[in-house]
Amino acid sequence: MDRPVLLHVAILLALTALGVGTARAASPSPARQAQLIHLVRQDCGACHGMQLSGGLGPGLSPAQLADRPDSSLVATVLQGRPGTPMPGWQAFLSASEAGWIITQLKQGFPPLPPCDPPAATC
Repeated sequence: MDRPVLLHVAILLALTALGVGTARAASPSPARQAQLIHLVRQDCGACHGMQLSGGLGPGLSPAQLADRPDSSLVATVLQGRPGTPMPGWQAFLSASEAGWIITQLKQGFPPLPPCDPPAATC
């Protein structure tokens, strides 16, 4: 990789790390949490498996993510992985929301919320 690309990646990781550090203080609202759970279970699950145990993309279990730095995982969620099918989700997620998702994945991701009464995320 050439130097400007490495510098760009380093800056993105540093900015993402700052976002993760401040993100841990505030959790998304319960309604937004339900939307994020739906997003991960349905959209991410399309590649990472509906049980998040792997598919086109790697599994997202706590054991598989334990040794990976949160800042690196947040950067992957937001920026994607060039040269792979992993898209960036920064158009749909803030850094704090991506940090919340990573925290949840490392703890064991919650199931889809029940749809009684039906909600917009069902």
